[in-house]
This record gives sequence, structure tokens and C-alpha cells, in this order.
Amino acid sequence: MKKSERINQMLRFINQKQQFTLQDLMQEFQISKRTAIRDIASLEEMGAPIYVEYGRYGGYRLLQQMQLPPISFNTGELHALYFAMQALRSFSSLPFEVSFRTIHEKFMSALSDKQRQDIENIQHRVSFQHTEQIRDSAHLEFLLMAAVQNIVIQITYAHQRRSHDQRPSLRTIQPIALYARKGYWYCQAYDLHKQAYRVFRCDRIISAEVSDIEPLAHVIELHPQDTHSLWEPSPDAIPFQCRIDEAGVELFQQEHFPSMQILHVKESDNESAHMLLVGSYETHELDFIVRYLAGFGKSIRIMEPDTLKESLRQYYMDLLDHV
Repeated sequence: MKKSERINQMLRFINQKQQFTLQDLMQEFQISKRTAIRDIASLEEMGAPIYVEYGRYGGYRLLQQMQLPPISFNTGELHALYFAMQALRSFSSLPFEVSFRTIHEKFMSALSDKQRQDIENIQHRVSFQHTEQIRDSAHLEFLLMAAVQNIVIQITYAHQRRSHDQRPSLRTIQPIALYARKGYWYCQAYDLHKQAYRVFRCDRIISAEVSDIEPLAHVIELHPQDTHSLWEPSPDAIPFQCRIDEAGVELFQQEHFPSMQILHVKESDNESAHMLLVGSYETHELDFIVRYLAGFGKSIRIMEPDTLKESLRQYYMDLLDHV
């Protein structure tokens, strides 16, 4: 990082912290003690009102917040921002109803001619493949703010299969996080009625409104990538086990669910290790798990249960009838 760029970032860092030490600067910017001291001198020369506090618990204090210069981005940062924006192209529904087109136009208009030419060159040399959003989700902003503000809400939820005896149900949930996957938005939440963590597909939420129920203190707040760890099978969940090869492991890494994992098993010292795909599924998820496992082709072999073997065999027979 160039010194001018580091000083610019350091200005924002100390303006936010107000109190800091040399160790703070050394750790944040990965610089030596000598460089940190020189940078502080440079900041003072620029007019930063820095006051030194001596003693065992001393350090530096910013006497007052400063008027910061406009944010500027280097070439690498501009390219990274452009790559990040491409993710927005896949979604017609986004929290706060922000469209890719509007952001893209503002981004491109703020660039210099040289920077704009660089971005256009990237467009011609990089292909962005997207999974297009399959269905709109009308309540994304509401769900996100409920998660951020720790609010319990009531939703009307349409189940995957519609039947005469399975109408949309009223659920009381405490949202935790949102995430997008394979063209759908999902809401990780705590279901107060079932007293369990659940995942709701956002496009199936017909209505959503604030409830008068106080949020539960024991609900765990996690990063969206970590919330799958909250998943637990029901007492009626059916365990399954499949032998899987290297090609199957690659497919598993592309798409898997919190109820599944890969195990490396070595039954004896004389036998080489093999891999197992193990997990569980609920009774109503049989069709789903059969379709999922069918996607592995010859890369897996179901070991148990026998009912899952027979269901997969019947699935293949039905496919042959349609050929």
C-alpha cells in the first residue's frame, strides 16, 4: 500500500476510534513501530489534532473529529467493486429495492475515462454466469430489518405442496439472517411455535407483520454462513448413508444441506479409507432427497436405509417410462 493511501485510511481509522495506540496502527495497517511514528507525524503536519497521553495507559487521542476528504478508490479496489456488483444482476428482488441498473449507471458515471475503459475491457474478457432469480420475494426489506432490529414477526407461509388440507399457515418467527442460493432468497429464523430454528423460502411468505411478542434472548445471532449449524433433525428424522467417490465429493461441495456431511472411514489398518455421505431427512422430504441423490449418478451407492434404495430405484424406473 502506498503511503498516501495508507495515510488516507489512517485518517478515517483514528477519526472513528478517537483514542488509539501505536500498537493499534501497527496491527491495523501491518506496519512497523518506526513507520507508525512517522505516519503520526505526517498526520500532525496535515493538521490532525492529535494529543499524546503519557503513562502506563497512555496513547494518542484525537481532540475533535475531522472533516475527512472524499473517499477515493485505487484501480484494484474499483475492479473489486465492479466484480461485486455483478452479483446484483441475478436478482430482481433485493432488500431496499435497489436495482443493478441504477447502481451500475452511477458507478460508471463516477469513473474517469481511463477507469471506464479498463472496466469495459474487463467486460469483454470476463464472462459472469448467474443463476437467475426464479421468483420474486415481496418482503425482503421487512425480513432483513426484523433480523437487524431483533423483532418477532408473524408471517403467512405457503408450503411447498398445496393440497386441500394444507393451506398457508400462520407462523410466528424471530428472523436471524437472509441469504441467497440458487435463485431463491431464504430467511433463517427461530420458529416460536415449534421452538426450533427453521429456514423459510422468502418467495413463499405471503404476508409479514410485526407482532407484540418480545424477542427471545436465547436466540443465537450468527453470520448467514454459520446459521446452518443451528439446524437439528426432528426425533422422526430418518438417517441415511451412502458410499461416495471423489467425483461425488465435488458435487457435494457444490450443493449440500446442513443435514449432510462427508465422513472419511477406515474400517481397519489394512484397508484404505473410503468416504461416506451421511445425513438424515424428514419423512415428508423423501421425494426431495431422492431427487438430490439421483443427481450424483454413479458417484454414490446407497448403503441404508433400504426404503431409500427402493425409492431411488423406483425414481429411475419412472424416468425410463418417460423415455
